[in-house]
Amino acid sequence: MAFYGWPVSQCQSPTTPLSVQLHAGIRVLDVRLAVVDGRLIAYHGIYPQRTPFQDILRTIHAFLTAPPTRRETLVMSIKQEDFARTPLPFFSQCVHDEITNGPGGLAMWCLENRIPTLGEVRGRVVLLSRFGGDGSGWEGGLEGLGIHPTAWPDSEKDGFTWTLKGTLVRTHDWYSIPSFLSIPEKTELATQILLPPPNNPPFPVLNITYFSAASFPLAFPPTIAKGFGWPKWGFGIEGVNGRVGKWLLDQLSGDEEGEQGGEDVRIRGWALMDYYVEPEDGAVVPLLIECNYRGRKKGQEGWE
Repeated sequence: MAFYGWPVSQCQSPTTPLSVQLHAGIRVLDVRLAVVDGRLIAYHGIYPQRTPFQDILRTIHAFLTAPPTRRETLVMSIKQEDFARTPLPFFSQCVHDEITNGPGGLAMWCLENRIPTLGEVRGRVVLLSRFGGDGSGWEGGLEGLGIHPTAWPDSEKDGFTWTLKGTLVRTHDWYSIPSFLSIPEKTELATQILLPPPNNPPFPVLNITYFSAASFPLAFPPTIAKGFGWPKWGFGIEGVNGRVGKWLLDQLSGDEEGEQGGEDVRIRGWALMDYYVEPEDGAVVPLLIECNYRGRKKGQEGWE
């Protein structure tokens, strides 16, 4: 929802509003909110993003109740952006109240603190709560706040892991990179976490990776995502998105040296990215979707 505040706070193009994103295949939403005049609106950093939370809920409800898409599942990460001026318990209560009184009400949401199966949450939104408080005011307390990480280290370069009801969650959220010169390293770390862990653990694994990054003054979000100049001709730097696309093509085709490819490749997780239609008019998204159909294993993910 970060459509305004270029080049610092804007992370998506205004030509791709939420409804367009959903129909393009986007299923994981990173929503940052702040309280303004007693109501929640989209916010990113210090910049208001204008869209009321209720408008976001209306768009999602319309998508999840339309006949062609009523069996889809969305994941919404909600993060508080105004923690410096709004008390954490008040923000948490605002989220609860607006969800309860919004389109679809609580029935549209999966608010259990566990990783559900897709079959359980068709037509619903799975909450990932990245806001504080002790769960007061929520049915079930902390167990009713959706997927609720106990800690989220700030910009941990090597990533971090946490467990939730028997699922290992591997997370990469290194966003404060030194400059655009770190784009290759950022891409490497952000993509590798989508591959299976090397020790092949006998329990479920969820990978969460952020392809986005930003820092002042040499790594604004548009620069990191899209790069600059004419890298194909040797002038400039290719952005993270283009590099991710090439990595996916290599993995899916088996061109990566020492790696299995084609139908054997198994890339799984939640991938969050700025300016998702860049480059080549959204070419990365179909590649990510294709990963759902590669590396299926009998008895896992619902496939027989």
